[in-house]
Amino acid sequence: MIDFVWLIPLFPLIGVFINGLLGKKLGDKFVGVFGSLMVGLSFATAVSILFSLLGLPAEAREIKKIIYTWIVSGGFQVNISFLVDPLSTVMMLVVTGVGFLIHVYSIGYMHGDRGYDRFFTYLNLFTFSMLLLVLGDNFLLMFVGWEGVGLCSYLLIGFWYEVDYNAYAGRKAFVVNRIGDYGFTLAMFLIFLVFGSLNFDAVFHQASAGTGAWAITAITLLLFVGATGKSAQIPLYVWLPDAMAGPTPVSALIHAATMVTAGIYMVARCNVLFRLSSVSMAVVAIIGAATAIYAASIALTNRDIKRVLAYSTISQLGYMFLALGVGAFAAGIFHLMTHAFFKALLFLAAGSVMHALSNETDMMKMGGLRKHLPATFWTMLMGTLAIAGIPLFSGFFSKDEILWQAFISPHGHFLLWLIGALAAGMTAFYMFRLIFLTFFGESRMEPEVEKHVHESPKVMTVPLTILAILSVIGGYIGLPAVFGGSKFEHFLDPVLGEHGAQAASHAAEAAHGTEAHAAEAVHHGSAGLELTFMALSVIIALVGILIAYMMYLKNPDIPKRLSQKLRGLYKLSYNKYYVDEIYNATVVSPIKNTSDFFLWRFFDVLIIDGIVNGVAALMQKISRGMRKVQSGFVQNYAFFMLLGVVIIIGYFVFR
Repeated sequence: MIDFVWLIPLFPLIGVFINGLLGKKLGDKFVGVFGSLMVGLSFATAVSILFSLLGLPAEAREIKKIIYTWIVSGGFQVNISFLVDPLSTVMMLVVTGVGFLIHVYSIGYMHGDRGYDRFFTYLNLFTFSMLLLVLGDNFLLMFVGWEGVGLCSYLLIGFWYEVDYNAYAGRKAFVVNRIGDYGFTLAMFLIFLVFGSLNFDAVFHQASAGTGAWAITAITLLLFVGATGKSAQIPLYVWLPDAMAGPTPVSALIHAATMVTAGIYMVARCNVLFRLSSVSMAVVAIIGAATAIYAASIALTNRDIKRVLAYSTISQLGYMFLALGVGAFAAGIFHLMTHAFFKALLFLAAGSVMHALSNETDMMKMGGLRKHLPATFWTMLMGTLAIAGIPLFSGFFSKDEILWQAFISPHGHFLLWLIGALAAGMTAFYMFRLIFLTFFGESRMEPEVEKHVHESPKVMTVPLTILAILSVIGGYIGLPAVFGGSKFEHFLDPVLGEHGAQAASHAAEAAHGTEAHAAEAVHHGSAGLELTFMALSVIIALVGILIAYMMYLKNPDIPKRLSQKLRGLYKLSYNKYYVDEIYNATVVSPIKNTSDFFLWRFFDVLIIDGIVNGVAALMQKISRGMRKVQSGFVQNYAFFMLLGVVIIIGYFVFR
């Protein structure tokens, strides 16, 4: 089946053309089912490829499928070529599997929308672009998918463009991502300059051999600039909260399976380059840790159910970058996978709440919904327990692995662990704050809204149930070494092992060396320490939940009193640290004013238009003088002709 990897992006692309060109004629029912079916077929193909890959020896799990030669210029060549290896396979499964459930959910959520066919066309295009990004075997093809997901995010965030704010949010996402993409573009130019190729294998092989050592830090930092844009890290995170303007399934797709995971994947794919620069690794880890706790602090006070989840995503992405920065690349991808399960679930459950409350998003206007929306409540609770890092849920295993690696790794540090642990406690607090405000306590809904509260249809609750199950069991393939070792990590070893791509030759021994790893950990005394840190992180999460319970269920007056006592801190968090206002004052307004007054009114109007209009005015004056010669009277023309003849004859006579 590996030879048929090209079918995986092809199926959603077929959905784009069929629904995009014929959707209006075929009707909404066909559009929704067909669009979902195409992604479902991609998922089925990805599963079959996974089993084919597992049937190969670990060192042979890297297969390229060249579709056709794209660009040839001298010795430079770039193909439309797909790379099947453990990393791309994991990403394929996440994109198509979670994406399929989101497509199915959208059938019910978007029912009756007049842009229904357009929505599924964009959703299929989004999936196709992300698959192109993760399957490409070179930087240029990855960049095509990279730009494709950027375009689709713009189209889907501003999907309801009739509302000015929605159009503004889409434009903001597009512009901020262009800043990151500029870094990616510069990195590609530098990669070609240094290595003479854009193919992953050629670049990574030369880099491992010592070629271009002087430029590795510049290349990786520029690549990371691109990652901060796509994956919403400091300082380019500001587009993601405003992306909530799009339909809720879009939020789920962006936050769980596409777009924001692109930066994580790209850094993991380039792990060979990043390992060669301690500076870049440190930058990735520090930015990740800072973003994790910073975004969590904003989520503490936000009242919008979708924006709380948005800042949660920014924070969780920070965790992933923290893992990548300390060299735990497999742990970062593991958290990407589990996060896809519970974050898709949380967003779709929030959409189910909005569906019941006529699109209300203010949690202060909810309350007591668990008796009205039992399926939504229980599934959302599963996702919340997972993201909070409660034992036996998927998020516990992936989050704890990141915290442990942040402490024990040679690239790690106690401060990185401490920041991650505090962010974990804050995550547990604000997520259970969301649960308590939404589903518990007295109803704060408008009477007219409360009359019509109802559970979502099966087409929406079934995907919620499946994602809830995955949020519970999805972490068991990545058990810590102290519990026997991570099959997930060993699967990724050929790509993300200690020596990156060079680990392929040793992956076979690692794959069946689980017991040896565990024994070695015990021998060095780290098993007990890991269990201690694991218990500590659980205690921190439970404390966060307990504080949320005391503040929002036991004594609801505490938040009001606390916000008064800590008014300054509360206002900072509630107003998102005024970063948007600072950006507007220091970046947006100066650029806008410069463009308005200097580039337009002065340079364009006075200089450019002045030159063009001045030439035109000069020609007009000359033509006005010249046209007097053209009187229109025949006798005048005859006179001048006669005069000319006389002058010519006189010239020859008197010469």
